[in-house]
Amino acid sequence: MEVAQPESPLTDGVVTVRPWVDEDVPALVAAIDGDPEISAWLELIPQPYTVSEARSWIALAASMWREQSGSPFAVVVGDEAVGGVGVNWIDREQGVGDIGYWLKRDARGRGYTTRAVRLASEWAFSVGCERLQLRADAENEASLRVAERAGFKREGIQRSGRYNPRLDRRMNFVVFSLLPGELA
Repeated sequence: MEVAQPESPLTDGVVTVRPWVDEDVPALVAAIDGDPEISAWLELIPQPYTVSEARSWIALAASMWREQSGSPFAVVVGDEAVGGVGVNWIDREQGVGDIGYWLKRDARGRGYTTRAVRLASEWAFSVGCERLQLRADAENEASLRVAERAGFKREGIQRSGRYNPRLDRRMNFVVFSLLPGELA
């Protein structure tokens, strides 16, 4: 399975997803730095989140596209990057990806994340993905709702999947999947 950046941004008329660009650095810092939800649920994202971290992320995102290991997109509403959605290719040969997402605080609750997940999922299936997986902490109700609203099917619980030092507990993940043809 070959994975290349889309030739143009993906949009549904409300939300656009596109690869990250250097001009997104200020929006990334403003969205992530000090956000308690992002800090709690995405413990691998450094806090505080500085311009240096944002630049490093954008460079890593470009590398992931080149190496075809991942497909990270900025979620854009209007002209502003308000979050991220991405597919990590966990088995390109078999067409299996793992999708994840986040959105800045003042953009949450408006359906943007669900729209972005659908756009990224449609794109992933268009390049040959046969299975998209999604894991959300069992206590992260907002993330669970996004998965369900985007059409993902609940498969079960991955117990004690990883230790989260910010929550000071091991995380139980609800595992979801989406297959080609299931996207509503």
